[in-house]
Amino acid sequence: MGQADASNNTATQNKPGILHICLSTGWGGLEMYPARMGKEFIDKGYRVFGLASENSRVANAMKDAGMDVFTVPKKSSLFGPTLFALNKWLKANNVQIVHCHKSGDILISALLSRLTRRYTVFTEHMGVKRPKKDIYHRWVYQHVDQVLSISNETYQRNIKALPVAECKIERLWLGTYIEEKTFEEATRPHLLADEYGLSHDTLFIGSVGRICDGKGQTDLLAGFELMANDYPNAHLVLIGGLNPDEGADEAFSKLLQEQAHASAFSDRIHLAGYRKNVPTLLEEIQIVCLPYWNEAFGLTAIEAMAQHCALVVSNTGALPEILEETGVYCTPQDAASIADGLRYYLDDDAQRETNATNAYHRAFQHFSMQGHADKLEAIYLDGAARLSSPKR
Repeated sequence: MGQADASNNTATQNKPGILHICLSTGWGGLEMYPARMGKEFIDKGYRVFGLASENSRVANAMKDAGMDVFTVPKKSSLFGPTLFALNKWLKANNVQIVHCHKSGDILISALLSRLTRRYTVFTEHMGVKRPKKDIYHRWVYQHVDQVLSISNETYQRNIKALPVAECKIERLWLGTYIEEKTFEEATRPHLLADEYGLSHDTLFIGSVGRICDGKGQTDLLAGFELMANDYPNAHLVLIGGLNPDEGADEAFSKLLQEQAHASAFSDRIHLAGYRKNVPTLLEEIQIVCLPYWNEAFGLTAIEAMAQHCALVVSNTGALPEILEETGVYCTPQDAASIADGLRYYLDDDAQRETNATNAYHRAFQHFSMQGHADKLEAIYLDGAARLSSPKR
């Protein structure tokens, strides 16, 4: 081993090991996050581990990111000898930081803390709406050292609902990968246009998200139908897995497909399904519409901002906080309001370009993955230092 390799190995050993717990069998932004951060921190020289359900997309994503993953057939498997085996594995790998992503998984961290003290971080991705101050939740949450709220909206909810001191709750916006580049019409990709046999000057209106009620895809489709006659060059693309194993609500997905096929504009409505190349597709989509009912953050929003899209988003939840003056706002579950937001951009190319450019710059300044990872690293290192402090 060379001197540089030995130095790098020592630096890695001196950094705290990190465990991400996500036993969800679903697939959405929450479930994608542990693997994304795992990759970021592996690149930073950390050893990163995962605890996930067997054969889940979460487990596979963690492994693809380079994480060592401890899998269990179900959560109840950890209420016995398997918990001790997990704790032994964590001790052998010097794991000092445990990062939870679903409230139900905090119980596992709490049980692990009874065996070996570690610093526990919980990212509250959903924005809890009902108080959790009963005896059970007070016991579980007393083992949480830091709650990270993904928006000001969820921060306020968490202060009211969680049995955690306010000083242990802070806001940490999520991040996405943002390339510093110039966006020009001449370099816009045309993957969707080519796939659907359309001309390259087709104007795409799109949405990305889990196919379920709260993401408002049927509302958007209804809004599109209200204005489609006036803009014959506009096409609607809905990106998101249509099957339950891709995170879709089965009944809602069936309803959406039936609505799309029955529409008078069915030849201009495209259910694209699950796609791995979402950033490239977003660069082709000129207007992104997210009529989410009550979004806790809006990961798709910052992904669209990073690809120079003009956005129409709901005037509720965290989306106004994320976009500020760079977006156009609509009322969720109101097809006419959604249609008005789309018309605003379709009638004013200059404003569409201005908002897309301003949204891109805002994303670059506030929502980069690098910035998010750096802030999270500071939280981890502070936690590791607190563990080693003789005052604890």
